[in-house]
Amino acid sequence: MKRFALIGAAGYIAPRHMKAIRETGNDLVAALDPNDSVGIIDSHFPDAHFFTEFERFDRHVDKLRRAGQGIDYVSIASPNYLHDSHMRFALRAGADAICEKPAVLNPWNLDALKEIEAETGRKINTILQLRLHPAIIALRAQVAASGDHVYDVDLTYITSRGKWYLQSWKGEEKKSGGIATNIGVHFFDMLHFVFGAVLENIVHLNTPTKAAGFLRYERARVRWFLSIDVADVPEAERARGKRTFRAIAVDGADIEFSDGFTDLHTRSYQEILAGRGFGLDENRVAIQTVSEIRNAPVVATREHHPFASRAKA
Repeated sequence: MKRFALIGAAGYIAPRHMKAIRETGNDLVAALDPNDSVGIIDSHFPDAHFFTEFERFDRHVDKLRRAGQGIDYVSIASPNYLHDSHMRFALRAGADAICEKPAVLNPWNLDALKEIEAETGRKINTILQLRLHPAIIALRAQVAASGDHVYDVDLTYITSRGKWYLQSWKGEEKKSGGIATNIGVHFFDMLHFVFGAVLENIVHLNTPTKAAGFLRYERARVRWFLSIDVADVPEAERARGKRTFRAIAVDGADIEFSDGFTDLHTRSYQEILAGRGFGLDENRVAIQTVSEIRNAPVVATREHHPFASRAKA
């Protein structure tokens, strides 16, 4: 049984990490979050020590290490801009890290982290769960078997959020990386995983609530649209009470991948514990992609963004 600590216990994604730790037969012994609304811990690890101050959490983890009861893994589900620091803490505490997306906000941060991996002999693992989705694995195999064919891909991801979103750290680009980073980095990693290297990256729209653009990969031409605005959810879906809409069309054929998302963290942990986790190098292309999107000039289209008609259909 491995011993885990968790940084970021009160957020949206933390319960998936707790569930994954429990379902893989391991123990959460300590958790940290400045927000104390963490009753969800009781459903998974009621005996876990909990801290609202990093200094006390650090002291507790160090005390366990010196007593020969150190932490094996630190899971990191804190705000994006803190991931870098918290991964450094994990490695220097003698643990491996399991970090949520995005691993870092800028590609050059990966190089410094690799140096600390070498210094400490510990490893950073990252959650790139779409690489484990059966539909995405099947699509990658299809692309690999299709010779030199270049695919036309439409990617739409709308995950509506309330007014709180822009008032939180997620609405601050310096902390979240902006919408393309915060809700899109997994999809950009998936596109690279399936279609190869990025050859061209054009941004058509970039606002706090939605972004769109064009990406050319070795094996695909991709139009993408991301939004947290419920008005972008197709009308028929909204009529059914849906506030989220995911769609990938490859050469006009829809790829169904909506099911199975909630179990992918457990699958990720299983792979990490088996020594097959995704490290820093696997993150580089996606981090580079979203960094470029964040800093690129906006090239407007006649429709203002490529999915204006589709999203409203």
